[in-house]
Amino acid sequence: MGFARTCSVALVGVEGVVVEVQADLEPGVAAFTLVGLPDKSLTESRDRVRAAVVNSGAEWPQKKLTVGLSPASVPKSGSGFDMAVACAVLGASERIDPRVLCDLVMIGELGLDGRIRPVRGILPAVLAAADAGYEQVVVPECAATEASLVPGVSVLGVRSLRQLIAVLTDEPVPEEPPDEQGRPDPLLAGLRVPGTGEATGLCGTAATERDQGHDLADVVGQRPARAALEVAAAGGHHLFLEGPPGAGKTMLAERMPSIMPRLSSAESLEVTAIHSVAGLLPPGKPMVDAPPYCAPHHSATMQSLVGGGKGMARPGAVSLAHRGVLFLDEAPEFSGFVLDALRQPLESGHVVIARSAGVVRFPAKFLMVLAANPCPCGRFGLVPDSCDCPPSAVRRYQARLSGPLLDRVDLKVRVEPVTRSELTARDAGGESTRTVADRVREARERCAARLAGTPWHTNSEMPGRELRGRWQAVPGAMDEAERGLERGMLTARGLDRVLRVAWTVADLRGHDRPDAGDVALGLQLRTGVPRGLPMTIGAAS
Repeated sequence: MGFARTCSVALVGVEGVVVEVQADLEPGVAAFTLVGLPDKSLTESRDRVRAAVVNSGAEWPQKKLTVGLSPASVPKSGSGFDMAVACAVLGASERIDPRVLCDLVMIGELGLDGRIRPVRGILPAVLAAADAGYEQVVVPECAATEASLVPGVSVLGVRSLRQLIAVLTDEPVPEEPPDEQGRPDPLLAGLRVPGTGEATGLCGTAATERDQGHDLADVVGQRPARAALEVAAAGGHHLFLEGPPGAGKTMLAERMPSIMPRLSSAESLEVTAIHSVAGLLPPGKPMVDAPPYCAPHHSATMQSLVGGGKGMARPGAVSLAHRGVLFLDEAPEFSGFVLDALRQPLESGHVVIARSAGVVRFPAKFLMVLAANPCPCGRFGLVPDSCDCPPSAVRRYQARLSGPLLDRVDLKVRVEPVTRSELTARDAGGESTRTVADRVREARERCAARLAGTPWHTNSEMPGRELRGRWQAVPGAMDEAERGLERGMLTARGLDRVLRVAWTVADLRGHDRPDAGDVALGLQLRTGVPRGLPMTIGAAS
């Protein structure tokens, strides 16, 4: 009788559970039994593993073979257990010393010829192994860079099962023939999921990939909207842009990620783990270090937006936009159920999806940008008699965005059409992305110094009780906003959001505390009602 064990990782959402893969050989009729709550793709690994072992030059044991995945109560899915199952079988047949396998975590799919293919979720799997105390991980060669992002873990990247057997048995490592020049590496196919490319809008494109050709100086006019964009980026506030078609709402939203600060190391690991599970990490760039940008089409379903799907839930657009921007263009055209499903992640910063296969929690702390026309034809409020929509149609269209959803939006700005004089002026463009991004970074640094030692990082995260008690505005600065609360123009939550926006304006202007001017601008941005204030930030204020 032979026995061997090694480890792999089962992913539940973006969290991993270390699974012990045990192989037991007993005398009897040759059979291969896989137990431990495997799914269909994992059950099929029996044939993949047998063919890979034989084609790698090793002998398949002609005995009764039982492979167990422990803990058996955790559902296991995917083909990432193939390498661990093969090594456990070879250890039980004494082709590999079983003692060498005990402290290894193996993640990878086997091809029938013995090549090791990458799977989705390498980074969160290695993070789970490191948290469980494992220090050595074996992954496919093309995914070794992604696995090496986890500190304190020794990563071994192998291209085939033959190479892995040679390494574990101290034999000469065979050279694998290179692929034909000019053809894509077939091993990289496992890193991408069909139907999730950038053209779908569900691919969280990093800001660095969008900087080329997306400069804020390209936006002509729109001073109020540009100021609101800067405040949103500096404080992490949600933004609602309303205006006629062609005014520049999409141009402004596309330039939001480029003025946001770069992600920290911890934030990069969070975002990269989500994109790894979703199969959106581009080959050769395993680390997402810039805020992602996700813009789903208005026909998107609730599952594609908040996550879900058949079987174990997968991350949706709100999770792919974690630490970045979620842009919902033509927001009233989205389903009301889909939009209202955003209310919970907007408050909590995460999504909890319950399915029969288990409960999954995805992070979803994003900056939401809504864009909408004022009416179905888009010309309401421009010049007299230019709108063809009856008043009832205008009311129905605007009511598609529910009050509870809009109450969670900090900034509301009217985007006016660009005039002829603005478009033909010699200096038509405003400040560049670099100039605004530097100002946003300085405001974030002031906020971080103020919030040092607290669990919050931006003004939008600060709870109302702390704003009213620990970080108060200049005496008398909140009088006008408090009168708005008494008249019913603001809710209690709206008053707190005005103060959060005022703190962001103060950080951008270099003030120690929000004064009456900062609060007035915050109130104007929050309500969307013009109050005659100049919409300027920074040196121009």
